[in-house]
Amino acid sequence: MWPSQLDKSRRMTWSAAQAKNQFSEVLRRAAEQGPQTISVRGRETAVVLSKEDFEQLSHPDRPRSFKEALMQLNLEGVDLTRDPRPTPDIFMSQIVS
Repeated sequence: MWPSQLDKSRRMTWSAAQAKNQFSEVLRRAAEQGPQTISVRGRETAVVLSKEDFEQLSHPDRPRSFKEALMQLNLEGVDLTRDPRPTPDIFMSQIVS
């Protein structure tokens, strides 16, 4: 899921001390609920992201799914209709000699 699509009400801000003491929970929530903000002395300082969110932010043009990859191809003018003729029965023993 793209970070902008995550439910902002489920995000949490952690103090540095809380994040240190509950690091596993911070990581779990980052993976399941989205970015987790870490504050130092009341100032938002850092954000913990899931690897998926980080990769998407690092490579925004990279397709997130096979469908997106296909949709990004320029297939204008390419005939993708299937040949209606039945395929011949070919066995590997006929190909390998």
